[in-house]
Amino acid sequence: MTTPPALLIAGHGTRDEDGAEALSSLVRLLGARHPDVPVAGGFFGPADAPMPLDDAVDELAERGATRVAAVPLLLTPTGSGGPTLPEALERAAARHPGVGFASSAEPGPHPRLLEVLEQRVDDALGGGARRPQDRARTTVLLVGRGSNDPYVNAEVARAARLLWEGRGFAGVETAFVQQAAPDVPAGLDRCRALAAAAPGADGANRIVVLPYFFFPGGLFERLCMQTEGWAAAYPDIEVYGAQAIGTGDEVAEVVVERYRETVAGGAAWPGAAVAARAGDR
Repeated sequence: MTTPPALLIAGHGTRDEDGAEALSSLVRLLGARHPDVPVAGGFFGPADAPMPLDDAVDELAERGATRVAAVPLLLTPTGSGGPTLPEALERAAARHPGVGFASSAEPGPHPRLLEVLEQRVDDALGGGARRPQDRARTTVLLVGRGSNDPYVNAEVARAARLLWEGRGFAGVETAFVQQAAPDVPAGLDRCRALAAAAPGADGANRIVVLPYFFFPGGLFERLCMQTEGWAAAYPDIEVYGAQAIGTGDEVAEVVVERYRETVAGGAAWPGAAVAARAGDR
């Protein structure tokens, strides 16, 4: 029987042990569900990442993998000027000339991930946002990491639009933790102003700050601090903080879908090339 290509789950940019544990949990989950597929995961980007992607590639090569399908665990492209997954895979191919690599596109605002985001809003509110009248007085602030690349930031705006469509929220606005405007306080100011101007505005005074991240970590903590500071200055507004997307069942399903698409894509699996470039525009 031919061994299927290995699955490499590639996170980006975290130095946080909680983020590393979340990725490890996803690797264990998918390894248990698909015992015929070698699965490993790691982070590219920071040199001091707790689970380097290079180590994950080395592990798969030691387990005999000759084909590796990489799925970037990213909600947006990494942007210009920073480390990219194709570059990391090209270096891996140079170190392992007998292994072929292909990569999928990042999951982005996949419908299953939008369902998770909606659930995070409900969880933040204690389950009290399901009724139409409750949704109508809830504004969501979707907060991305932030980039100096406008195309990356535009992906957060696209996700916000998709999250708003058909779900009955008063609105879904965007903000960024770093490098891009509006920042979190400015985004909350906008939510407050729009809620005040909305028809029936007397009840539209509730904001949920929703991180557009897979993992907890330093940026998430910064987001929480900014949210708490703004909320203290506006006690007339109900402000709730939601959790990150995490790496639960829905994320596992999306990763497997991307893996299967990559394997079925007819890649030639050359030993020193990357068949598909994640994040290309």
